[in-house]
Amino acid sequence: MDIYVRFFAFVLITLALMVWEFFAPRKTQAISRIQRWPANFAMGFANILLLRLAFAGAALGAAQWAVDRGWGFFNLWQGPVILEFILSLVILDLAIYAQHRLFHRVPWLWRLHRVHHADLELDVSSGVRFHPLESLLSMAIKMAVVLGFGVGVASVFWFELSLNLLAMFNHSNIYIPAPLERVLRWFLITPDLHRIHHSVQPDEQQHNFGFSVPWWDQI
Repeated sequence: MDIYVRFFAFVLITLALMVWEFFAPRKTQAISRIQRWPANFAMGFANILLLRLAFAGAALGAAQWAVDRGWGFFNLWQGPVILEFILSLVILDLAIYAQHRLFHRVPWLWRLHRVHHADLELDVSSGVRFHPLESLLSMAIKMAVVLGFGVGVASVFWFELSLNLLAMFNHSNIYIPAPLERVLRWFLITPDLHRIHHSVQPDEQQHNFGFSVPWWDQI
């Protein structure tokens, strides 16, 4: 059931962003969607199938496995449930942030990750354009964190959902009024913030590694 909820939310937000991009784009694109979308979405679909084949339960399965065996810090946790939930999201978010920096730092990992950066335009389809091996490594890292900390199933579900939806959002080519965008970027990686990370200038690529909040770079 969790998989179907996530898939429905993914489709819904993707369609909504497509409509937003069509009626209120941030910039006019030189390369048409017809040229880019088939390859980008085909890559995203292939990654979904590959992850399902390689990791049957993926991160959610790892969380349930840890719960069943009492593995990890949070399965020994005696504190408030809400605090556990918040800390779990923070740990997972930091792990994905650190992974992103690692894929920029290590040359052979960068060769995988630059498939994502090679997209000549940025829009909602860019959020699913990843090398299959990068997707496998990313899931393996995520599962290791889930098992190591004993992150709960609910925390993993909401993190995975937010990861998918925010990745589509911050890669999208949508117009957000400047006053609103200036407020949002204090709390959220906006498309304008993430666009800097996709600059062709190497020094500008070394900023805004987060997918959700902008605070990790500042810290």
